[in-house]
Amino acid sequence: MTDEQRAMLKRINDYAEAVMPDIDPQHTPISYQLEKLTPIMKEIGEEQDKSLSDIFIEYMDLASEAATEMEQKLQDSLKDLDDTDKK
Repeated sequence: MTDEQRAMLKRINDYAEAVMPDIDPQHTPISYQLEKLTPIMKEIGEEQDKSLSDIFIEYMDLASEAATEMEQKLQDSLKDLDDTDKK
C-alpha cells in the first residue's frame, strides 16, 4: 500500500468515525454505510479525477489489505508471545 493509498484510507476511515461514531459495522447494512460514506468518496473522486465506483472499489481493496496486515501483525505478536512462554 502506498503512502497516498494509506492517506486515502485514513481519510475515509476518519470520516466514517465522524458520521457513524456508534455503529456496529457487523450489524449495520452495507448500503447504509455506503450512503454515509458517499460524500467523502465523491470528494476524493473529484480530487483524483476518478468515478465514485472506482473510489469505492479502491477503498474496499485497501480496507481488505489493511485488515489482512493487522491480522498478520496480531498473529506474529501471538507467535512471539508463545515463543517467549516456551523459553
